[in-house]
Amino acid sequence: MKNNKGDGHIYSYHKGQINVSVTFILLCFGFLFIKPSFADDSQNTWQQLKGQDFIIYYRSAVPDDFVQTTMDTGEDELKRVIDNLGITSNPSWTGPRQIKIYIYKDHDDFVKNSGQAIWAHGVAFARAKTIKLYPDVAGFFDSILPHELGHIIFRDYIGFDAEVPLWFEEGVAIYQEKAKRLGSNDIVKEAIANGQFIPLTQLTGVRLYKDSNNQVVDLFYSESASAVYYLITELGEQEFYMFLQELKNGTAFVDALHKVYLRFKTTDELNQTWMEYLQG
Repeated sequence: MKNNKGDGHIYSYHKGQINVSVTFILLCFGFLFIKPSFADDSQNTWQQLKGQDFIIYYRSAVPDDFVQTTMDTGEDELKRVIDNLGITSNPSWTGPRQIKIYIYKDHDDFVKNSGQAIWAHGVAFARAKTIKLYPDVAGFFDSILPHELGHIIFRDYIGFDAEVPLWFEEGVAIYQEKAKRLGSNDIVKEAIANGQFIPLTQLTGVRLYKDSNNQVVDLFYSESASAVYYLITELGEQEFYMFLQELKNGTAFVDALHKVYLRFKTTDELNQTWMEYLQG
């Protein structure tokens, strides 16, 4: 699978063992190696509902009121995510339109026909602006849908050529969830205490597969959530917005980090201050 030019930007959602409502999306970025699947996208197998920014395709077994709620929530969450990333007033970005959402009958239907791992609960194909999920999962509206939209908006904004670490992109998507994975800091603190912590430079090289151990997957997403939450809440929202703008302008990740935050010349230096913050 290609992972340059954005062709392989695929995000699978995994619900982990964390005491908050969660969505974990695995990026196939250079990244996550889950085979893209559009095999079940034939329009003659789906019902359809069109809105201003979304086209929802859904199985006949999915209740109409659930589909309409998905449409209404999607429109609201789209606006919230755009605002949350500080890009609402950016005149150079028109935003994605006609995002496709496929709602499968249930988890079995989703896994069988979307080509995702059994632990996945949703997937976003960023370049295709397509989301696939199923209704009977906790956090559908509060976590999974905004998380997947986070991936699509983030990539549509910064561009598909921008190379950013998987942990950063995943953390940005997690931040769009209503609960924002607030329990992640405690999990990372425990990992530090137990000697299981993965430094950001090593986290960048982590690869997640269909058969990846859940403990590894959970720690990866917890660290991703915690690191990005630290950047936004402790180092400043405006700085974070400027950081995204630098990435959009084509600045390399580490160069953008130093240009905006000054004190960080390397990811290791960010890692050090983040750890100090967690250890208080």
